[in-house]
Amino acid sequence: MTRKSLEERLAQLDAQKKALQARLTTQERARDTRRKVLLGSLVLNELTQSEGEFSRNLLAWLGERLPMFLTRDQDKAIFDDLLKSR
Repeated sequence: MTRKSLEERLAQLDAQKKALQARLTTQERARDTRRKVLLGSLVLNELTQSEGEFSRNLLAWLGERLPMFLTRDQDKAIFDDLLKSR
């Protein structure tokens, strides 16, 4: 049985480190996406289920900010109904 050289062992450890780093990055992206979905869901729920001052202010704020934030036409189209209800 041959023993691995130090270079081979280092290469193997480096590959393991890269695989773990990629896994961590994937988990972080998934967590970030989940947070955005939940926050967006909360905002949409507030806009559709509430009639109070907070909802009106939130809608006004979104009406000002969304057009500047959204740069792609297909993204703007998703929020057409929200922006036209102002």
